[in-house]
Formats: sequence, C-alpha cells, structure tokens
Amino acid sequence: MSFSLHLNHDAKTPKYKQIVKSVIDGVERGSLKRHQQLPSINELSEEYYLARDTVEKAYKELKALGIIDSVRGKGYYILNEKPKQIRVLLVMNKLSAYKKAIYESFVATLGERATVTLHIHHGSLRIFRDIIKESLGQYHSYVIMPHFYNDVTIASVIDTLRQIPANELVLLDKEIPELTEAHSSIFQDFTNDLYGALESGQDLLDKYDELVLVFPKDVKYPPEIVRGFRNFCAHFHKKGRTIESASSENDLKGRAYAVLEDSDLAELVKKAKVQGLELGKDVGVMAFNDTPLKEVLADGITVISTDHEEMGRSAAMLILEGSTARIKNPFGLIRRGSL
Repeated sequence: MSFSLHLNHDAKTPKYKQIVKSVIDGVERGSLKRHQQLPSINELSEEYYLARDTVEKAYKELKALGIIDSVRGKGYYILNEKPKQIRVLLVMNKLSAYKKAIYESFVATLGERATVTLHIHHGSLRIFRDIIKESLGQYHSYVIMPHFYNDVTIASVIDTLRQIPANELVLLDKEIPELTEAHSSIFQDFTNDLYGALESGQDLLDKYDELVLVFPKDVKYPPEIVRGFRNFCAHFHKKGRTIESASSENDLKGRAYAVLEDSDLAELVKKAKVQGLELGKDVGVMAFNDTPLKEVLADGITVISTDHEEMGRSAAMLILEGSTARIKNPFGLIRRGSL
C-alpha cells in the first residue's frame, strides 16, 4: 500500500480538506490507481497524528465526491482514477499588454492538462487576502504576482502567502527574499536588470547629454526601477533626472528618454516630430516592455524588456513537471532605431 499524505500543520486550511486534496492530487497525477486500497481511518490518524474524526470527515467527503468507496470489513478504495486537469489559480496585480503576453504563453504551455482561473488584486491587500482565503484547498498551484505599493508592508503580504503550501506557490515577476519557504519563482531583478540593460547600450547613450526617466506617479511601477536608473547615472557619471510625465518636457534635443507608459512614448514621438528632431540622432527614446507595435512605431522603438513569453512558459513548465525552482527571467535592451 503506497499513500503519502501531504499535510501542512501551520496552514489555515482545515486538516480534513488537506486530506481530501492530497487524495485528489494523487488520483489526478496518477500515483493513486483505481481499486488501490487507502489506509484505514485508524491507520491514517495514528501515522499522521490526526484526530480520528478528522480522517473520517475527509473520507466521507471523498465518498460524496465519488473519488473513493468503502467495502465492509475491507476498508477504503480508490473508485475513480480518470485523469483530471490540474487546477491553477493565477493572480495578477493588473492587466496590461505585456501581462497579457505572460498569460497567453502560460495558458498555451499548460495546454489541455490544466485549467487556469485568473483574478486581479489591483495592488489591494484586502482584495488579495480575500482571493486567497476563498481559494485555499481548491487548486493544485497558486501563481501570484506580488506587486503591492503604498502602505502595504512586505510582512503583511508574506503573512498571506504563507497560507499557501510552499510547494504549490509560484511567485511571478517579482521575488520576495524575505519569504524563506521553498517556493518557486520566475522573477525580474528590477534594479540590476535595468542597470545592466542601460550598460549594454552605453555606446548609444554616450551621444546624449542627459538621461531622463519618465516614471509616472499615478501608475504603480516597482520603485526599484528608479534605483537602477540612478545607480547607472551615478556609476557612469551621466547627468540624469526623473520626471512624472513627458508632457512637462519642451526641448528634447540632446536627451535620451526611458518611458514606462505608452502615452508618454507617443507624446515624445509627437514632440520630436514637431521640433524636427530625428529619433536616434537628435533625441533618444527607450520604452519598457516590448510589444509588436513598438517594433514598427517610428521605424522601431528601442525597448528595455524582460521576455514575457518566456516567463509564462517557465512558470507553466514548473507546474507541469512538479518542480520547485527560482529562475531569473531573461532581460535586456532590444536595439532599434530610436536610440
């Protein structure tokens, strides 16, 4: 008889629910076969130090779900071993073009082996907590984008994440070093990634007198981006400043701009045209997060970007393989004519 029960005694999910999920996972992953005998209620309660009522309640729920059956005097058996889809909860902080690319790559890689439920927490800790509370024990994997700003503390985010079994948690886009449990993550290192991307384009940036980061105040982006920009300017003795909107800029000549919002990108391209300036010669423009439009706009916009499709693929492969890993996603400067 081979049955391994995965219990997290610190989790807020009731023990009987964890037993139910463990059996269902075994059936769906093929480790529990049709007609295979399960441990008796007494055996399971003694081996895992569980109350007998807890095991009995779990077995009753599994019988009600049609997963197991019992034979008087012989015990409990697996009734149904028909493979089912892996259930995945994907929680993002917001929707955008590049997060759509992550989502589509993630879903395409999982294919028919999984169903994905998408929720958006909008940077709200309250919404995030509610999503997790209502979802515990309902999914095989929890893929979370942990982007929170303003007065949300790391400790409060970690407190919620720790309700999820570590082997079922995948952090996406951002790592949280303070979360020490053995979870998975596909992440960007925003500070060092931006520094490295700018450094790789130093030969192009040298022809400009000043670098300007357009970092909007009313749209939430990782503050580590500003740190990476300032580190680069300080290390290479480059004049640099940060502004909130491209609309405040008048004379663009001799400056290179890095912009996060497409509205600021459009504003700079229009202003350059009005001022008779050539992109990549008189004024430089770099945008964050590549899209097909940026490949063709103004004969090609130079882009600072991670590989969003690769991020989605990597997260999906961890789930399909049942692996635990922390993977830094590829990041770099895509050279086009605007710089």
